[in-house]
Amino acid sequence: MASFDIKSEINTHELTNAVDQANRVLKSRFDFKGTGAEFTLTDNQILLFTKEDFQIKQMEPVLHESLSKRGIDLKTLKPGALEVSNGSARQEINLQEGIDRELGKKITTLVKQSKVKVQASIQGESIRINGKKRDDLQQIMQIIKDQKYDLPLQFNNFRD
Repeated sequence: MASFDIKSEINTHELTNAVDQANRVLKSRFDFKGTGAEFTLTDNQILLFTKEDFQIKQMEPVLHESLSKRGIDLKTLKPGALEVSNGSARQEINLQEGIDRELGKKITTLVKQSKVKVQASIQGESIRINGKKRDDLQQIMQIIKDQKYDLPLQFNNFRD
């Protein structure tokens, strides 16, 4: 019986490298000299910090470019509100990882409505698809890829 898993995960090593690269770009840019602008990576969020609120808007494309170069999908970013206080501005960008229950149910109902002879089951933050034929699994992969979800999905753990 063939199977594969559908997951949504971020490569933390590449994420760290992308944030470090974005910080290096900020340090070399003339318009950010002396502003104390920096990106800080915590467990599941990226913090943008600088002196002025308009500089936050200038920092976002730098971060997006370095994340894209490292192969991290920008759909994982959920920007928070811009906080401005005495002489500083900060913004938290949350990182979405894992398939939540609601999206998992949408995907499993899509698989069931496709009338392909496979079974879909939610397993924590991933979805397992089982079927007898490899062709059926590839057809399901294509159906899921054709849908537009607000979270990047990866297909892995393919077993024949």
